[in-house]
Amino acid sequence: MSEYEALYDLFQALDLGFVEKRLVRSYGKRSRVGRPHRNLLGMFKAELIKRLRRIESYAEPYRLLEADDVLRSLCIIREDEKPYHPSILLRFRRRIGPECFQSLVNRLVKQLDRIGILDSETLVLDATFIKAYSQRDPRDNSRGYSDSEARLRKQARNVVLGYGVHLAVDAGSEMPLAVTVEPANVNEKKAAPLLLYKAMKNRHRWKSLVADSQYSSEAFRIKARRRGVETVIPYPRNQMRGKQVLRIDRKFRSYGPSRLRRLYRKKSAVERVVSRLKTHYGLCQLRTRGLRNVLSHVLLCLLALLATALSAIKHGHTNKMRSPVQLTKLTGPK
Repeated sequence: MSEYEALYDLFQALDLGFVEKRLVRSYGKRSRVGRPHRNLLGMFKAELIKRLRRIESYAEPYRLLEADDVLRSLCIIREDEKPYHPSILLRFRRRIGPECFQSLVNRLVKQLDRIGILDSETLVLDATFIKAYSQRDPRDNSRGYSDSEARLRKQARNVVLGYGVHLAVDAGSEMPLAVTVEPANVNEKKAAPLLLYKAMKNRHRWKSLVADSQYSSEAFRIKARRRGVETVIPYPRNQMRGKQVLRIDRKFRSYGPSRLRRLYRKKSAVERVVSRLKTHYGLCQLRTRGLRNVLSHVLLCLLALLATALSAIKHGHTNKMRSPVQLTKLTGPK
């Protein structure tokens, strides 16, 4: 199977009719003044291909589309048309907006739920951080220069300028269900309530929620309990002293009730999802600025991952739904 045949199979897994209707509704009516816009579905495919191929720059898709007729056909570019210029794709992402991409993610998650892939009762939360496409502002060292919404975050011994990507993942299937993006200095506790709300909106059968001690907040625990979800979150040393509760030491060893320790081991599911997004879907290759644009980039990465999983399932390879290398042959060595 060639790489482009794999792409055709992958796009067939998506309900392209629904995608096109949603894109048209979000892009708005065509203006009577000026040239008509390019094919929306073709630009959407070009954005996903950029992430599936781990292409860093937007100039590279332009070069590939200029040289390869099969890829041009896949992205719905006529013979008399030029490839999608980087500025055209930038305008496309801004006009479509993260709300449209979020609705497409929700639809794919519901498809996975309907076919029985999301059979776990455990939801896992975690955050990862991506560097901003900007340098620090010399007048205000805490923010970005060309991206004023990016903020600093201390990671180990380094200080990173960027954004925090907060994920909710199904522990059994290792499929992402919800995401929020915040400036890097926003603590996980503040992003957690919205993340839980989005995950519960897509699926209501969660019994337990697993997260690390950064999410240890009594207010968040109460909100989860009101929704009927048990929180499996380690307490820091300065909380619940003398109580037999779940704790994690500096060497990441767990202590406390054995049932909670077993549930806490499922936290590795979200770490594997983050690794796949960064390794195979270009999550770290941020080439846009501003919180809304960064959220659009993250949602497109999730769409590429979910579409790959659905394509594997529909072609009878459920055991390969987490492996883009085996299924698409796109992210291996060129």
